[in-house]
Amino acid sequence: MDIDDVANELYGGDPADFIEVRKARAAQARKEGDRELATEIGKFRKPTTVGWLVNLLAWETPDDIDAVLQLGAALREAQRHLSGAELRRLTTQRQQIVRKLARKAGELAQERGRDVGEDALREVGQTLHAAMADDDIAEQVRLGRIVTAANYEGFGPAGLTVVGGKAPERVAPKPKRDRSALLEATRAELDEATAALTDATTAAASAQEEAAEASAAVEDVEQRIAELKDELERAEQERQFARSAEKVATDTAKRADRDLERAQQWETKVRRMFDDISADDSASDDD
Repeated sequence: MDIDDVANELYGGDPADFIEVRKARAAQARKEGDRELATEIGKFRKPTTVGWLVNLLAWETPDDIDAVLQLGAALREAQRHLSGAELRRLTTQRQQIVRKLARKAGELAQERGRDVGEDALREVGQTLHAAMADDDIAEQVRLGRIVTAANYEGFGPAGLTVVGGKAPERVAPKPKRDRSALLEATRAELDEATAALTDATTAAASAQEEAAEASAAVEDVEQRIAELKDELERAEQERQFARSAEKVATDTAKRADRDLERAQQWETKVRRMFDDISADDSASDDD
């Protein structure tokens, strides 16, 4: 067991198990007499939801992560040479691939029984942007050991908390060499931000429309429930009336059965009497 093995196990697994696994591995290292390793393991921080999502992408879609990081290197090269046209082309690609991976992160989370909100997915995209801007962060993303989200604005290296305690070094900004080219690069960033705003506006409108439809559906269901309650109440009343009628009919039938039985007994008795009298009359005539 070494530090990389433990890091892979911790950041490649379910964050719900992070604390328990970290404790177990630190205890194992102490038992094996490696107190230094135990101390290093104890320094590992549990990833936030965004950190877990980015790490999930690194473990499940390593080729896509490599593509993102390679694109980031190309963007930095274009920035160094202040190539406006190249920056616009690469920025468009960056926007597309980051959106794709943010959606993928949400899908991977759902496959594991967890729903994550739009804010978390947005921070996944921001973290990928940061990784594309800084080699140290890119390496942590590639290894799948991100602890929390990164935030990158503008040009230059980004800031991020990563595993291992090593913060990315900040490099002094390079002097401006070509204002027009820098303007082109800024315009590319503005185009991306505008496109993101358009998407967000569309998504918000769609969400509002869906919310309105859901509210209408709730009203329809509530109306139907009220109607069904009325129908149930009427049915309960009809059932009560039917039961009352059934009782009356049953009692009447029982009385009719008793009357029938008495009538049959009376008829039998009278018939016997008639037969006896008729027999006596016949005997008298014979005499």
